[in-house]
Amino acid sequence: MNITYTLNDLAKTAKQVIGSLSHNILLFDGDMGVGKTTLIKEICLQLGVQDVITSPTYSLVNEYKGTSKKIYHFDFYRIQEEEEAFDIGFEEYLDSDAWIFIEWPEKIINLLPEKTIKIEIKLLDNGKRALSMH
Repeated sequence: MNITYTLNDLAKTAKQVIGSLSHNILLFDGDMGVGKTTLIKEICLQLGVQDVITSPTYSLVNEYKGTSKKIYHFDFYRIQEEEEAFDIGFEEYLDSDAWIFIEWPEKIINLLPEKTIKIEIKLLDNGKRALSMH
């Protein structure tokens, strides 16, 4: 699936993403500042999160309660080695039935299961974003 959107279309885009999901583990890929966390926040809202949604850049993971299940939002930008993910029990999160949203998945590429959905976001020259899912 490919979507071109603006920040004004964020709610609609998040609904489209959720409606097309076949797995619970989503890998968000894109340059710094492209809007990965912004999209994740909107997806969390669409999944019923009532809490304040923030980036887990320093904590590595934030946990939210959605309408039907938990959501774990990881940001691995600051880790230096994959072992750091083990230190927080990353594999236990993967075994859960929760939604798993991962920013900077390339930092833990060897730890990821096969069944994931990669969401790539690129900033276009006109200020819009191009999203592709596979």
